Formats: sequence, structure tokens, C-alpha cells
Amino acid sequence: MAELTFDCVDVQPLKYAASPTLAFTMRVTELTAQPVYALVLRIQLRIEPQRRRYSDGESELLTDLFGDPSRWGETLKPFQFAAVSAVVPGFTGSTEFVLEVPCSYDLEVAAGKYFHALADGVVPLVLLFSGTVFGKGGPGFWVEPVPWHVEAEVRMPITAWDELMDRYFPQVAWIKLHRDTLDELLKYKARHAIPTWDAAMEKLLGSAGDPP
Repeated sequence: MAELTFDCVDVQPLKYAASPTLAFTMRVTELTAQPVYALVLRIQLRIEPQRRRYSDGESELLTDLFGDPSRWGETLKPFQFAAVSAVVPGFTGSTEFVLEVPCSYDLEVAAGKYFHALADGVVPLVLLFSGTVFGKGGPGFWVEPVPWHVEAEVRMPITAWDELMDRYFPQVAWIKLHRDTLDELLKYKARHAIPTWDAAMEKLLGSAGDPP
């Protein structure tokens, strides 16, 4: 049976992509030196937030996701970031391949909220691998599953995410509103002759003040 290990070499925004995409440069090693004809992989990327510390400012922004910090011992649990697939060409020993992970800046999504809240440091990730190994040797080809225990821990710099989002959405973020809410905001904006949506939100926040 093939013995596979995976390591992340680098994480960078993918250049010239049509939509925001992170490129994980991965190294796969087959420890028994058997020739591998191809790998067909399915990969789950999971965020493990309990594996890092958070500043006061980050904790405040993460309250919407994990609740009050006093409860984080119970609520700070792993959650999924993405699920992707990849095909790795044949190799013997080890090789590198690029894992392309499409990303969204939707702040309704847990991963989007989490990334948005981080000011610096790293995003603790674990990549879980499954799929099929196609090998060659002896009388012909052989096929076997990728063992379910195969995984790779990754500490992705949050700067990679920030750079990616700045390329596509410089200095802006996106929120989803009900159409009725949007209509009321549009009326408010017109009624007060406010030139931009950003200025309208600032005026609303200023008039609301801090909650008691």
C-alpha cells in the first residue's frame, strides 16, 4: 500500500484568476518509493480557530461567530472553509502541485466572518485528504484509496487572504440585505441627499449611537 504525506510549501493569491482564488503549493511524498501513475484527490480545508490567540479587537469582531469570549471554551470549534479536488500527475518519491481554492468575501459565511476579523498572525488550517492512488509496477497497474487519516496542518498567513481580497475588493466589504431593507435604505439616502452608500451607513450609525 502507498504511504503518502502532504505538506504545504506556500500560500499565495492566484494571479490572473477570474474570481478570488488562493493557491496552496503542496508537496506530496510517497514514502515507499513506489511509482505513482496519478493521484485523484478530494480535499476538505477546515479552520481550527482554537489553535491561535486573539487580540481584544479580534475577539470583539468574532463575537458574532463564536459568542462571548467567556464561552469560547465550548464554542471555538473547527468548521469548514472549502472543499476542492485536484489531479496530481505521476511521480516517484515526491512532487509539488498547486491546489486552487476559490474564495468568497461573503460575510454571511462563517469563513468570511473569521478572516475579516483577523488583524494579523495566521489562520490555522487542516487539510483532510481522500481519493484514489493509481500506481504502476510489477505486472501492471494497481489502484487503492487514499487513507482517511492523511492530513496536513497549515498555518496560512492572514496577509495572503488580505492581499487576495484587496486585489478584487480594495477597501470594501460585502453584506447581503433583504430587498425591502435595501429599498428603505435607498429612500433614506435620497431623502437626506446622501451621495454614497458608505456615507448613508455612517450617518445611520452616528444617529443610532451606542446601545445602552
